[in-house]
Amino acid sequence: MNDDELIAMVKADLHVHLVGSAAPHTVAALAARYPRGGVPQETSELRRFFRFRDFAHFLDVYTAVSKLVRTPEDLVILVDGLAADMRAQGTVYAEVTVTPVTHIRQGIGAGELAQALNAGAARARAGGVELAWVYDISGRDGSDGGRLTLDAALNHPPDALTGFGLGGPEAGVRRSDFRQEFAAARAAGLHSVPHAGESTGPEEIWSALDDLGAERIGHGVAAAGDQRLLDRLREDRITLEVCPSSNVATGVVRALEDHPLPRFLEAGVPVVLGSDDPPMFGTSLLEEYRRARDRLGLPASTLRALAAASIQASFAPPALKRELTGN
Repeated sequence: MNDDELIAMVKADLHVHLVGSAAPHTVAALAARYPRGGVPQETSELRRFFRFRDFAHFLDVYTAVSKLVRTPEDLVILVDGLAADMRAQGTVYAEVTVTPVTHIRQGIGAGELAQALNAGAARARAGGVELAWVYDISGRDGSDGGRLTLDAALNHPPDALTGFGLGGPEAGVRRSDFRQEFAAARAAGLHSVPHAGESTGPEEIWSALDDLGAERIGHGVAAAGDQRLLDRLREDRITLEVCPSSNVATGVVRALEDHPLPRFLEAGVPVVLGSDDPPMFGTSLLEEYRRARDRLGLPASTLRALAAASIQASFAPPALKRELTGN
């Protein structure tokens, strides 16, 4: 399968963060606008800035970039950039993770956040790209952050809010600590899509399933070593949003060739590819398909199955799924 065929495949990105999707030139422009943010103002320097020592260092860098987004207009710029990148890659749909507390603390009201996302989504739709949103709690923000995120999701949601997530650090942050927030979000009709098992063991994936009612799992790398968990994921049809380049860049996996994606496929676990924070990790959704082809040796039939799964595992309405796939 050549690159043109990869681009032509109808596919969705179900694991991408809005701030982390910002192209280097966008980050550099924001850094120049807010020079006290500690983020380089030259794209050449940003390449070095985005070399991560470990997962904790990545979180520090991500937080610094997030603090450059200070107005609703900044948010629309991010959405415009994401949509343009998606069009170039043949990505027709994404469920984009937004951390509302980060933006609220930078002075953007929850209502303003929702309006900016609505405006960005409308512009993207006019260009042939459909966007939906996942509001996530950062584990760094603790219980106060959980309450603020839930309030934004329930009382000031953007039109296409579809999911409720949990990201940020895993070490020392139990999934079960946010059981109440997830229960309330699910009761309001939002889908549960927490990160788990990215930088900790399989126990947090179990907790995401049992305590948070997870319908998809972000990353889930640690599941590879737990056969009983693999069986559970397969039997319950819980999709893993797998982001191989991200896991290598943050040191979660030593090398791309060591990534457990083939193990998940062999075990029959539902899997989709995600880009996570693509410019920060020197990748894109298209590049993830390329690397799965070239570095992990996945055949064309598997790549097509992954693309089809990305639409089916999404929370897009059935009519939109049919429209996206032409079926």
